[in-house]
Amino acid sequence: MKRNSGKTAIVTGASSGIGRASAEALAKAGFTVFGTSRRTTSKGPSGVIMLTGDVTDDASVAAVVKSVIDETGRIDLLVNNAGSGLSGGAEEFSTEEAKALFDVNVFGIARMTRAVLPTMRAQGQGRIVNISSVLGLVPTPYMALYSATKFAVEGYSESLDHEVREFGIRVVLVEPGFTNTSFEQNRTLPDQPMPLYDRARAKVDAYFRKLAATGDSAELVADVVLKAAQDRSPKTRYLAGKNAHQLNMLRRLMPAQLFDMSLRKEMSLPV
Repeated sequence: MKRNSGKTAIVTGASSGIGRASAEALAKAGFTVFGTSRRTTSKGPSGVIMLTGDVTDDASVAAVVKSVIDETGRIDLLVNNAGSGLSGGAEEFSTEEAKALFDVNVFGIARMTRAVLPTMRAQGQGRIVNISSVLGLVPTPYMALYSATKFAVEGYSESLDHEVREFGIRVVLVEPGFTNTSFEQNRTLPDQPMPLYDRARAKVDAYFRKLAATGDSAELVADVVLKAAQDRSPKTRYLAGKNAHQLNMLRRLMPAQLFDMSLRKEMSLPV
């Protein structure tokens, strides 16, 4: 087993978007970074060791963690970034498609976390950064299942942080707003579309695409991930980006009915 004098990080879903930018930012900050992607890639982030890893597969997760420990002897940071998008009416998705989304966005985080906790406990320290979303704070039309996964991540992370804090481990959340990455283009569409939702769904989809096109950069979110990873006294939540801060503030300060009307008007939906 090789020993590493610096800190070691694992970033899931590191081949593109927020994961790639976060892996590069951590490497520049001096971490030895292992990034994972579901498919083998030779074009990983700069300065990052890429491993093939599927967060929906127990054996694959175990193999990734074993490879990192064999190489460096430690795991100081886990960034749970791997995730899938899904948009459409809640009624339009089969149970199988909903389960597949939860398997990546929620149980994928749980698998990776369980795999690294024994090492972090033995070290007496560690940090887990879970990438949530502003949609884990502010649910919107036609994102019911995706929001449900992010609400689950929020609750899981807060509870887990209480459980592992006595072992020197902290669990924190990073909540990006709308980000200019390929995530919006790669969202899964309903497998059982219903024509009665076509018009409203199209309006909301156009709204999200517009926000993403003018949204925050992945590098901005990566800077917040780096802060969440390095803060000596970490916060529970780190909002990332202007629209994340705005939505969070409006949701807290505006009367519920007024916020509801404003959200629907913004998306060109009948109030």
